[in-house]
Amino acid sequence: MNLEERKKLEERVGNADVIVGLDIGTTKIAAIIGFKNEHGKVEIISVGKSESLGVHRGVVANIEQTIESINKAIKIASDKIGFEINEVIVGIAGQHIKSMQHRGMITRKSLDEEVNQADVDYLIDNMHRLMMNPGEEIIHVIPQEYIIDNEGGIRNPIGHSGIRLEGSFHIITGQVSAVKNIYKCVERAKLKTVELHLEPLASSDAVLSDEEKEAGVVLVDIGGGTTDVAIFYDGIVRHTAVIPFGGNIITEDIKEGCSIIKNQAEHLKLRFGSALAQENQINEVISIPGLRGRPHKEISVNTLAQIIEARMTEILEFVLLEIKNSGYERKIAGGIVVTGGGAQLKHLQQLVMLTTGMDCRIGTPNEHLASADDELKNPMYATGIGLVMKGIEKYERETRRGNNTLKPQVEQKDAPSKNDNIKEDKKVVGHSKQRNIGFDSLLKKVQDWMSDDIE
Repeated sequence: MNLEERKKLEERVGNADVIVGLDIGTTKIAAIIGFKNEHGKVEIISVGKSESLGVHRGVVANIEQTIESINKAIKIASDKIGFEINEVIVGIAGQHIKSMQHRGMITRKSLDEEVNQADVDYLIDNMHRLMMNPGEEIIHVIPQEYIIDNEGGIRNPIGHSGIRLEGSFHIITGQVSAVKNIYKCVERAKLKTVELHLEPLASSDAVLSDEEKEAGVVLVDIGGGTTDVAIFYDGIVRHTAVIPFGGNIITEDIKEGCSIIKNQAEHLKLRFGSALAQENQINEVISIPGLRGRPHKEISVNTLAQIIEARMTEILEFVLLEIKNSGYERKIAGGIVVTGGGAQLKHLQQLVMLTTGMDCRIGTPNEHLASADDELKNPMYATGIGLVMKGIEKYERETRRGNNTLKPQVEQKDAPSKNDNIKEDKKVVGHSKQRNIGFDSLLKKVQDWMSDDIE
């Protein structure tokens, strides 16, 4: 980038906070840089992508290879615009992710004082202190609804009066070791992890509209190692799940079924693959080179599609099972939105509708972008762009909370505590000291472990 281009870019960005989303996936690692413009839209100014060599089914399996892949993606993204990257918003996924519903309660001191943000934050903090199974930690606490003095169905309790403040929460947990390894890889890549986000929640910000979330919609994010499911209703995430199958297992099926090597199987899937066998002609064949002077091998396009359809149908049956288990099967007016790298398969939309009986569309991450080139319209970038949006949301939220000096009007808490000495304040992304609600416990523990390992 020359000086003139750099100057124009700096004028575009102005005083906006530049956010870097780091998507550490099974197939690829993507670093996406963006900011929110004066019109309230997200502008993506750089994308860096590298092959993910050390991640298996969303979990870091080889730390050194993962660090190398992160460094490569970050370098590509930073070199395009000449910006130095120090802090990132990181996505987390993997079959170790679990979710549950829980209710918490606090008793406030005074009926005269209205419920304020500090009261809500205190209640959420209590949820982060719940006792988990050994080796598990809380990643997200997502409010569903609040109850004040037995009056339920309250979406925003701030401004209400009452003594007893209760909340129903969707709690997402993950293995501490998996979280620790992500932090370790990012830190050794000389970056700071500002915040960790569940990847399907990030993807939902990029590809779903507010109307879909309100009506009820199922997000299906098909990655390389896993398929992530998030169900929204009434504007709130109600159910999350991780299915331990993704695009890579389809590649393995093609490799075994056609007796070819993995690279050829991946190429066939991307170039000629179809999720619906009936859409392909039976007599159409593909010729691929043989190994070491061996004759060419001919593979039927219809046979290839049958292999893909069988595995994809299995994945969709798991998705349908999660929809039924969520209890929202009859409330999903928005149907299914499929995104992620696996959403690039031809005829996938038709297969989803045939298998589930629900409406379906392919989710591309240009719903909230100011402008999107052809590269960014690919569903594989949904998570990375969603992470940028989560970072922007974090800046704005903490800016608002930084102006709130009210103290919680609380006498006692009901949630069991596993650590009563949780640190309340720390430095977070941006240029001021703000509060990172509920995340301090996990971050502090992971940082302590990393320090011990480095020593």
